[in-house]
Order: sequence, then C-alpha cells, then structure tokens
Amino acid sequence: MHLQNIIPRDGPNEEEVQKYIHKYTNEIIVIKCGGSVLLNPNLFNQFIEDIFVINRLGLNVIVVHGGGKNIKKKLDEQNIENKFIDGLRVTDSKTIKIVEEALTEINSEIIKRLSAKKCKAQPITTKKNNIIITEPEKKELFFVGKPIEIEKKNIIQIIKNKEVPVIIPMGIGKDNKVYNINADVAAGAIAKKLNSRRLLLMTDVEGVLDKNKKLISEINSDFADKMLKDGTITGGMIPKINTCIDAVKNGVTGVAIVDGRKPHSILFELLSDRGAGTLIRK
Repeated sequence: MHLQNIIPRDGPNEEEVQKYIHKYTNEIIVIKCGGSVLLNPNLFNQFIEDIFVINRLGLNVIVVHGGGKNIKKKLDEQNIENKFIDGLRVTDSKTIKIVEEALTEINSEIIKRLSAKKCKAQPITTKKNNIIITEPEKKELFFVGKPIEIEKKNIIQIIKNKEVPVIIPMGIGKDNKVYNINADVAAGAIAKKLNSRRLLLMTDVEGVLDKNKKLISEINSDFADKMLKDGTITGGMIPKINTCIDAVKNGVTGVAIVDGRKPHSILFELLSDRGAGTLIRK
C-alpha cells in the first residue's frame, strides 16, 4: 500500500500511520460528527477526506452524524423555540418532523460527498432500514428516545462490503413512533454493540477542560464521573461524558472527544502520537 498516495500532505506522517494502522485492522471505529462541523464547509471537507482515507486504508468505519445547528436553523425559521434539558433537545410532535427532515438532509449530503470521492456509503435511516429500537427518555422531553437495542446485522453487512454505514441518530419505539436520539448517545450504543476499538465524538471544542479551562489529554472513567458530579462538566458535554463512561465500561477500548476544528483531527487522533482532544479509557 502506497501511503503517500492516500494520506493528505497536512495529515500524520507515514511512519506514524504505519505504527498505528495495525491496531485497527479487523477492528471497528465509530465516528460521531456534530452538526457544527458538518455546517462549516472547510471542516466538512476535511471530515469527508478523513473518512475516505480511513476507508482507503482498509479500516472499518461507521459514521453517526448529528445535526444540531441545522435543526436549530430550521426551528428558528419556523419560530419554534429551541429548548434543552441536561443537554438533550425537547422534541414535541412538531419538532420531531423538523428534526427528521434536517438529519435526512445531512445524511444525504454525506453520502453524496463520499460517493463523489469513489467511497461507497450506505444510509441507515428510520424510514428505510432502522437499526435502533428506543424507549422514551423522559416524559418532559416528549419524542426523545434512548436506545434499548441495536440491530447490528445491517451494519455488519455494509462493513463486509467495504462500504461506510452513515447512520441517522433516530430510532423507532415499541409504539412504532419515531424518536430523536442524542447523536453521542446513539454512537455510544452502536459502538458498545459492535465492541468497537475506538469511538470518536467530534465536536467544536478542544475536548474535556478542567476547572481552569485547560485541556485534559487523557482521563479514566472514574475521574470523568467525578468531574460530572462536581459540576466541572456542564451543558452539551454532559451526554458526551455519560456516553464515554458507559462505552468504556461496556467493551469499547477507548473513547476520544475530538476537536473537529483541527485539520484532519480524525486522522491525527487515530493514526498519530499527538491526538486531537481528550481520550477516555476505563
């Protein structure tokens, strides 16, 4: 394999890639990309490039995408208030339709952009081939669900075909209704079910910060739990950290909260010494 023809010039160097690539051979990598990264043209281009490179290297990658910024834009256009409880979006019957529309648009765009690079990708949506069975999260959140089962057969088949599954973070409840799922939570549930080697949660912050707002490059799950309890971690970082703790305690080797604003952050996190955020281990 001629790595110089695959790795971007501003990505990790070949020696580092050679060193790390064997860690992930025959393993599964789940990458969740936040809506803020997807709506920035430069960051979106780099995200697509990184997924393409990982696929070209022969590694198994699954994409779960958010859509928060796109959802907010659509709700604002219709004068519907954006409400959150503990970092989770309140999703009533009107909002759920807009959420599904916004996420479907992003899903289609990711598939289209990967296909343009000759990287085969398959959408997984509630309409076509749902894999997430949910139950309601909290009554006051309405149509927000938490995953109770992941049907992995579809995903495994797509990966075997050397294609990239691109998954909408929504599921269907036992009442046959569609539920919105926090994308970090959905990615964590999928990573657990597939015993992934790595789960990457891409975001638009540096990673996990201490009380002095300094980046912490690596922590264990006990310390992360302590930071939740003492209020160091707040807002949208709460579901992220809960997902990290749950994942590493249930079979995922490591979870990284990655700064998606950094060039080729996915490649540097997986295939270099320097990383691109905070790594959380058991």
